[in-house]
Amino acid sequence: MTDSTFEQDPPFRTVLLEVWQEACRHIEIPESCGTIARLLGRHLPLEFLLVRRLDAAHASLDTVAIGQPVAGPFHATPKRQLTPAKLERLKQWGAAGGVSHGRARQRSGDLAVLVPEEVEGEVLVGPLIGPDGLAGALILAAPYLKSYRPEHAEMVAALLEPFAVALENDRRLHELAALREAAEADRLSLLSRLGRQDVQEAVVGADSGLRHVMERVALVAQSDVPVLILGETGTGKEVVSRAIHARSTRSHGPFIRVNCGAIPAELIDSQLFGHEKGSFTGASDTRKGWFERADGGTLFLDEIGELPLPAQVRLLRVLQDGFVERVGGQQPIRVDVRIVAATHRNLAAMVTSGAFREDLWYRVNVFPILLPRLRERLEDIPALARHFAQRAANRFGLSYVEPTVADLAQLCDYSWPGNIRELGAVIDRAAILGNGKRLEVAMALGFGGSLTAPPPPAAIPSSGAIPSSGAIPSSGANPSSGANTPGANSPGTNNSATAAAATAAAATAGLAGAATESPPSDVAEAMVAARGVDDVLASRFLTLDEAMKAHIERALIATRGRIEGRTGAAAILGINPHTLRARMRKLGLEWSRFRD
Repeated sequence: MTDSTFEQDPPFRTVLLEVWQEACRHIEIPESCGTIARLLGRHLPLEFLLVRRLDAAHASLDTVAIGQPVAGPFHATPKRQLTPAKLERLKQWGAAGGVSHGRARQRSGDLAVLVPEEVEGEVLVGPLIGPDGLAGALILAAPYLKSYRPEHAEMVAALLEPFAVALENDRRLHELAALREAAEADRLSLLSRLGRQDVQEAVVGADSGLRHVMERVALVAQSDVPVLILGETGTGKEVVSRAIHARSTRSHGPFIRVNCGAIPAELIDSQLFGHEKGSFTGASDTRKGWFERADGGTLFLDEIGELPLPAQVRLLRVLQDGFVERVGGQQPIRVDVRIVAATHRNLAAMVTSGAFREDLWYRVNVFPILLPRLRERLEDIPALARHFAQRAANRFGLSYVEPTVADLAQLCDYSWPGNIRELGAVIDRAAILGNGKRLEVAMALGFGGSLTAPPPPAAIPSSGAIPSSGAIPSSGANPSSGANTPGANSPGTNNSATAAAATAAAATAGLAGAATESPPSDVAEAMVAARGVDDVLASRFLTLDEAMKAHIERALIATRGRIEGRTGAAAILGINPHTLRARMRKLGLEWSRFRD
């Protein structure tokens, strides 16, 4: 509309302002078209207006909004497919601009494509231009026997911009809705595969066996100090670390988990700190390290005791300065990361032996949290069993089966050397064996062993002192009482290592397949009394690495070299596949040897 026309019709300026307000007030364009149609109906002949969106990707013209001054039974064709020639022709029409004017049953060319066949009166059609070109068209239809004048076309030209803005806002809204639905579908799919109901699930046992642990979590969560989580393998260190992150001020930031024991030594710098393109052979792109990815959130360093000494030096510098430098990079990069570390090793002893840096130990051990073993929190087993049974039902598509009183009794009688991870594997196995009708707990516990679990390592005295009778004391015995066995204090003998080797050998006897059957207790006592502990151990027991290697070999033979999956060696052994690969590398085992 020209300035002279505005001066001749000042009320239309008010109408244009009201159109802009309606177009911007509503996010979805159908909500605003009804009000705008009633406004325009007072200034020009109007039966209804249409807004049609051009979908170039699918070569279609969609009717997205209809507005009528007076409500009536009108329905326009919702979608029209376009040939490539018609699509190109419409784009040229939109680039030319201007409002097209046509009469009923005399439309041809562009109007024949743009206007639905149900429209019989005179029409004014204007292009709606978006950021990428023609986005759609605005169509105004006059009542029967009414016609449009040139000033009406100028009026419609002034309305194209607010309608184009409203159409673009509507497109972005639907695009965001589609992305949100896709993200929600991915989230539900991932939760289904993990057997969870939500990303942040309640910690099972938080009010009972883990009460003291969760109290310490609540104390430290709001601060940014480093946390060190200590506990045996499978006690739930990652679950506690996620609870710390969820209760912290960084809960909206990323939570990145890094298994330090699963990263090859030559790739640790690249994984943790990133690398620049061309910094080494194979670095085809610039890559952000885990510290950069966790910026503003929490970095969980699982099995930090497995880091080699050179990597510990570089990690210490990052913790001190807050800067990382990519491999091959020249500029330091500032990162804001909260560190939560975890390990099943005795880091204090590793510091004494020189396997772990003392200065890094003081950096990560600001607030330690010790997780109890599952055999120390038997009151949590019923709740954990129900939780894992529900998870197994979701993961395997089975009916949920409640553990019976007999099932819970069997679970509580087991000593759980693999802790919660082993319990989860047992319940999964019991659900599969029961086929959704019951939980075959007895069969699941007997897989690869018996209901009588090996004694916990704590049952063997750390000093290596053994009573003169030669019998190994039980967990309730006083390890300091009794005389040492002959030969126990001989030069060059490490009694702690001897006791540990005895524990490992007893735990793996009958499983590794390479050790002989254990003799009766009276025979063992006689052997110890006659020959000494060191001679007996050296003659019939495997070392811990040998026993572990033989045990892993049996699992790999049974699975034909398969590591991951429900039927893989990692599931059979009840450990993480990455942890299994790290131990295989350490023991010199190659999975390909066991493939057919």
